Amino acid sequence: MKDNSNLSKIKVDDQNIIENKELNIWEALVPVIILMGLLFYNIQFEDGAMLGDYSNQFILLIGGLIAAIVGFFNKVPLFSMLTEIYENLKSIFIPVMILLLVGALAGTWLVSGVIPAMVYYGLQVLSPAIFLPACVVICALISIATGSSWTTSATVGIALIGIGTALGIHTGMIAGAVISGAYFGDKMSPLSDTTNLAPAIAGTDLFTHIRYMTITTVPSILITLVAFAILSTTIDTTGSTDLSNLLGSIDAAFNITPWLFLVPIAVIALILMKTKPLVALAVGVVFAAIFAFIFQSSVLNELHDSKLFAVFASVIRDTQISTENESLNELFTSGGMAGMLWTIYLIISAMIFGGIMDGIGALARVTRALLSVATTVFGLFASTVVSCLGLNVIASDQYLAIVIPGKMFKNAFDDRGLAPQNLSRTLEDSGTVTSVLIPWNTCGAYQSGVLGVGVAEYFVYAIFNWLSPFTTLFFAALNIKIKQLSSKGG
Repeated sequence: MKDNSNLSKIKVDDQNIIENKELNIWEALVPVIILMGLLFYNIQFEDGAMLGDYSNQFILLIGGLIAAIVGFFNKVPLFSMLTEIYENLKSIFIPVMILLLVGALAGTWLVSGVIPAMVYYGLQVLSPAIFLPACVVICALISIATGSSWTTSATVGIALIGIGTALGIHTGMIAGAVISGAYFGDKMSPLSDTTNLAPAIAGTDLFTHIRYMTITTVPSILITLVAFAILSTTIDTTGSTDLSNLLGSIDAAFNITPWLFLVPIAVIALILMKTKPLVALAVGVVFAAIFAFIFQSSVLNELHDSKLFAVFASVIRDTQISTENESLNELFTSGGMAGMLWTIYLIISAMIFGGIMDGIGALARVTRALLSVATTVFGLFASTVVSCLGLNVIASDQYLAIVIPGKMFKNAFDDRGLAPQNLSRTLEDSGTVTSVLIPWNTCGAYQSGVLGVGVAEYFVYAIFNWLSPFTTLFFAALNIKIKQLSSKGG
């Protein structure tokens, strides 16, 4: 029988890493194997028919139950598992509130005419020939300024999805461009939490970390821009041949005026002034509600006899505004806060699974197994990348995908004479940016819910995100700009 005295906690920036030396690698992998098997089986059923609309949530909970059984077998106290679940759920309180506010924001920005105005003017400025590269650049600049890929998607990202859809561009391509730019900016911004976390864990300073990241990040974003420029030449623009019809339909349904841009400008200004995201988004909802009464009186009258009720309804539930153009009707639809519940349930289920896996020591055990096979410098980089990717899948949280490998691999990088910025860069190249590629990861669930595009749809087009780990491995394999602790290093 296993003795729970082998459990120990390592506290790193409010993240508890639990190690269980008695847990073997196969026991640690059992819940993961079952989880991945169920998820693979589930995708064989159209629309998640195996367990209904919430099949992924149920599967994550089943995975958590299997992990708990493994924990009980290894004499891990129930309290230890429940504590980690609580810590995980506590850590997502703000993200969940942000998601609810994003739902409210989308609803009020629709009835106030903010999103239709963005689409209206955007159609006249952004042509299909430059649209995808422009999305990358716009989102990169906003994300660098705000330090948040989430805020970027919730503001300009939503608008760009609307503009691109009206132009007849595949939503997966648009979302991929938005996410690529947003995560580039997030990664390079000194205001980003992950950009501050990675060097803190690795033992280097923020600006050394950012400068060192440019070595791999700039080539990745340049390749991404070239790829989207090439993709732009293949776009079938049949949906955008008659812009006058689209513009006329929007103008007929809404009172379009440049004054509506004051709402998103106010939100972005608040974020640039380092206002808390919850406050900035809440202000955006309130401003949009006021503007709805001022500019969209006829729209509110069509939705309900009471204008006040129509605004409140847009915050909470589904809202659809019909236009003369059938292709715009789906675009001008919002789920409000209720539309975010599926995503919130997915995040909660993922945090329960990840909490139990952490509570039984499985996350640390998997990382230790990878560390044990890293016999070369390239093997060390590869093991770090795989560890970050694996923890994004298993723990469903990008912070754990940075903290746990960072803590576990720090001494190994030191022992090989590698400067700490090698580790911090690798953590960002593989932990931060790939989180959005996992449907049940907090980042993947958030981006999918906010943009209204499934991870499977945008995965291949999120070029910067999946390219970054390969870039860091390429530089490691060829020993390009691998900084050594000694003065002789490259």
